[in-house]
Amino acid sequence: MSKELEHSFVKLLEENQNIVHKVCRLYTNNQQSHNDLFQEITIQLWKAYPKFRGDSKFSTWMYRVGLNTAITLYRKSKRRVNTQEFDMVQFKIKSEPYDDTEEQQLKLMYQAVHQLNDIEKALVFLYLEDKDYREISETLGISEVNARVKMNRIKTKLKTILNP
Repeated sequence: MSKELEHSFVKLLEENQNIVHKVCRLYTNNQQSHNDLFQEITIQLWKAYPKFRGDSKFSTWMYRVGLNTAITLYRKSKRRVNTQEFDMVQFKIKSEPYDDTEEQQLKLMYQAVHQLNDIEKALVFLYLEDKDYREISETLGISEVNARVKMNRIKTKLKTILNP
């Protein structure tokens, strides 16, 4: 792989790494699992990057790869995540410490969201990221109407969970 492609990937990943952290926070319950999932998503992004055509924004593509990786691992649930060495890349990605202070305030919401199925979680995540239904449908590979209907059902479900 060319040095230019590697530089480009590292730069884009560093600029958008909070997307991966947010996906990890949504699908994990502890720091070790978070770190493992972060590494696995980064590896999958790296493997898929040469095929990124730019038809969508990098962040949208990154959400899709990250969510698909998390969902795949989530479905295999409770098993240890097998990671691969990432040392072959000559560039080390600067990882900023992840500050979850703000997210602690959202603890109840996360507990409720953890009760949803994997696709519902992804939909809520994208919705909370202020993605419009067109981008949500594109990321999840469902129709825009389906995304709206599912989101309305999820809102009702979450209200029931949070206000029994």
